[in-house]
Amino acid sequence: MIPDFEVTILGNTSSIPVHGRHHTAQVVRFGQDFLLLDCGEAMQLQARAYKIKVSKINSIFISHLHGDHYYGLIGLLSSYSLGKRTTPLTIFGPRGLDEIITTNFRYSNTKLPFPLNFVETYDDGLNLLLDTTRYQVYSFPLIHRLPTTGFLIKEKHGLRNLIKEKLQENKLPLAAIQSLRKGEDYKDENGKVYRVKQYTHPLPPLRTYAYCSDTIYNPGLKQYIENADLLYHESTFMEDNAERAATTYHCTARQAAEIAKISNVKKLLLGHFSSRYVNLEPLLGEARTVFEDSILSEEGQTYAL
Repeated sequence: MIPDFEVTILGNTSSIPVHGRHHTAQVVRFGQDFLLLDCGEAMQLQARAYKIKVSKINSIFISHLHGDHYYGLIGLLSSYSLGKRTTPLTIFGPRGLDEIITTNFRYSNTKLPFPLNFVETYDDGLNLLLDTTRYQVYSFPLIHRLPTTGFLIKEKHGLRNLIKEKLQENKLPLAAIQSLRKGEDYKDENGKVYRVKQYTHPLPPLRTYAYCSDTIYNPGLKQYIENADLLYHESTFMEDNAERAATTYHCTARQAAEIAKISNVKKLLLGHFSSRYVNLEPLLGEARTVFEDSILSEEGQTYAL
């Protein structure tokens, strides 16, 4: 059975929460696992509004230490404490985030009732952060005004499904079945070989989600996000503000589309919109002149891979 792999947007605005839009936060669900990518203000309120159970989140990934990407984190951890959470939680983030958290809780005399683990991220290349039986999470460098990483969530193959008709025709030993489901041919004591391609269904294509929070236009991202099924890429400004985008180390919608095009991704999800834009349709129009499969991220919407 192919597990669900989907992204729910909780916030998609940049520095100021306006026009009904909120600071960056999104939840990725892979099967029964819930991952939080960035944690801007109002994350908890948004999660309640869109019926996301924050108690199921066991891994949090913070891209960088600009407030609109992590100011909701202390509140979330405090709510976990008040709710008597006991399940371990791991936070992946840049140097200094652990100090911010521990300093806050030291002065508020907060003692967490659950194990909190912190894993420091580095912006020096592609780094494996989390490895499970069905997916992996990597960080990769973005170019912004302080150390920043994007995140790549890549599906792994699970056990193969056996062809029932083949099993009915041939009685396979248990060891052969176990081997074949792992994708390995099996040879019995008599020298008979049971081949994976004969007894199992072809594996479905693997899916990949790429998350680029804040970054200047950087074609070098292609090496990390190439062929992703879904790319979330910041599109803070339009082309008439390209100079401001460069000065603040952000991107335009057109530039995000150019990254999607050269990286051969299947779909582009635009986000991190400047407060100057009430109507976002012009940003979408700009992106689609370069990459047709562009869509605006919408808060409360879930996007399946």
